[in-house]
Amino acid sequence: MMITIQDEEFDPKDISQLYYAAVVIKEDEEEPMNVSLSWLDKQSNDKLTVVGYGVFIHIIDEEEAYPFLYATREEMDAISAQITQQIKQRRNGQ
Repeated sequence: MMITIQDEEFDPKDISQLYYAAVVIKEDEEEPMNVSLSWLDKQSNDKLTVVGYGVFIHIIDEEEAYPFLYATREEMDAISAQITQQIKQRRNGQ
């Protein structure tokens, strides 16, 4: 069974890392960066601008992650629930 995100399919055996992150720009910087959601939740956001949220998938032997970006955390959370359901189905042999 494959894991599907936005019409892209991934074999779980090929995934080395899958993570969720906020995409932020720090005050006085131009380049966005990924930060963990738990880190973001602990920060005062007066020096950060959240520009989106994402699911990032790293494939074995590939340097760049596949980013799947969303405007809101709620959208990303909905995708996260779908991914979790797909993984549970795979574990249960469905």
